[in-house]
Amino acid sequence: MTPSTFPATKLLSTQRIDLAIAAMAGFANISNVAAEHQVSRKFIYQQKDKATIALNDAFAATAPDDAVLFHLPVTKTWLNQLTLSLTLICHSSYRGVVELMRDILGVSISEGSVHNLHQVAAQRAGEINRAQDLSPIRVGLHDEIFQGNQPVLAGVDANSIYCYLLAAEDHRDADTWAIHLLYAGDQGFNPDYTVADQGTGLRAGQAIVWEGKPCHGDVFHILHQCESLANVLGRVAQGATTRRQAMDLKMDVAKEFGCGNSRALQLGLARRAEVQTSRLAKDIKTLTQWLRRDVLALAGPCLATRVELFDFVTAELVAREHLDSKRIRPVRLALQNQRDDLLAFAGIFWRIGRQIECHRPRPRSPHVSGAPGLFVAAQARYITGVLARVVPTVRPDGAQVSCRL
Repeated sequence: MTPSTFPATKLLSTQRIDLAIAAMAGFANISNVAAEHQVSRKFIYQQKDKATIALNDAFAATAPDDAVLFHLPVTKTWLNQLTLSLTLICHSSYRGVVELMRDILGVSISEGSVHNLHQVAAQRAGEINRAQDLSPIRVGLHDEIFQGNQPVLAGVDANSIYCYLLAAEDHRDADTWAIHLLYAGDQGFNPDYTVADQGTGLRAGQAIVWEGKPCHGDVFHILHQCESLANVLGRVAQGATTRRQAMDLKMDVAKEFGCGNSRALQLGLARRAEVQTSRLAKDIKTLTQWLRRDVLALAGPCLATRVELFDFVTAELVAREHLDSKRIRPVRLALQNQRDDLLAFAGIFWRIGRQIECHRPRPRSPHVSGAPGLFVAAQARYITGVLARVVPTVRPDGAQVSCRL
């Protein structure tokens, strides 16, 4: 077939336009359109690109670059808004704000003036925040972040992600947390429970203000700690592989000179180190993935099963701790000390499931009433689907674990 006999060359311009419109509209499959007209998909995309370029040229602005588009009434208030926007939205530095004002607008402003403007804005924002009603907040998320070396106490509503606490302090002890929680309490803040990491000052401060109020553990920090351990051990294993490969090259050179025995011991040690570190890194990565996807996942088995799996993970870490005690021991201790707080959410799910079971009307079928065990199993499956849509979990021994409520 010569180029002149290709079906694409026989298409009229109107047909090419129709092909381009069909490709741009997306209502037809490209492969089907190409097969219908006996052309390639590449040809269809070429027509689409031509049509896109033509549309862009047709709707392009015709005004010259130096034409006046609109006028802005520049006032001192507008300049203050621009200054705040440059730092808060564009994340510009104070010096960047000074340079933009000077070079673009011809306005002289010092870094001190920019700082003072932000302090005034922060005071106004604080007055607005202190006037808010915090009583609708039922779950509070608390954490400690840092601006350089200065701790910042943070609190966020779990439902609306409204930040009701953001205070830079010199300390993050129990008294500092208690003071800010008391201030929030004056605005009606009294959540059902809070979620936080294992910060001693944070939890002790809450215990001072609300004795007995639950403070569940968040899983982010512990999972981050486990994943950091897995990544470090992965890099150690990669380094051991690199050293073994370098030793292989040295062995090849030594064999050429007839002195391969001088490198045999070093090569054997390098190979053993590679096998050990690679196996350890793989095991820790598997345990970490198990924690994230099964034990600490929102959709997963019941509390008793999670506790059993959690203990299995910590036991496996204990069994491998002697291989790298400096790195594994802190993570293992953190897991053991935080187990009950980390798994508290599973108990909440169990209570919710019981409430659903109590309020759901029981069927009056004689077949079900005559088989109470089957009815309870059916109810458990129903509650499981409502709560988490979970799937059967696989234990380390390969057996499936069904979710029980």
